[in-house]
Amino acid sequence: MFARRQFLLAAAMLSVAGEASRAQTHFPVTRTDAEWRRALTSVQYNVLREAGTEAPWSSPLLDEHRSGRFSCIGCATAVFDAAAKFDSGTGWPSFTRALPRAVHEHADDSLGMERMEVLCATCGGHLGHVFDDGPAPTGLRYCMNGVALSFTPA
Repeated sequence: MFARRQFLLAAAMLSVAGEASRAQTHFPVTRTDAEWRRALTSVQYNVLREAGTEAPWSSPLLDEHRSGRFSCIGCATAVFDAAAKFDSGTGWPSFTRALPRAVHEHADDSLGMERMEVLCATCGGHLGHVFDDGPAPTGLRYCMNGVALSFTPA
């Protein structure tokens, strides 16, 4: 019981530390918490503003294969081109590269893992994480939460 409490306390502290790191970065689009809650669904809010994760295989964007652009659901900034999308087999929409200057990446050591968190460069919304196990040409896998994105066909 004591070990579980220690783990939960440590996880909560790491989560707060990660949120503080995000809050220290200035983004061009800012809203109050109440404004974000009005603009987003509860699931979108959990992912974009609280760095949550949607359930794998739940995003309709997982099977989106048309030409076009994927944008941040929080501010409509285009963040990925459909040409960079690939099937990673992970259950989340994945991309080999982001559009230039569209995302902000920073170290995320929450949950005892070292990863790179991917935020929208315009509003700071949490989109997902980037890993170095992707295909050529970049070797990167931008593993994104589909609920954090919208799609506009070309």
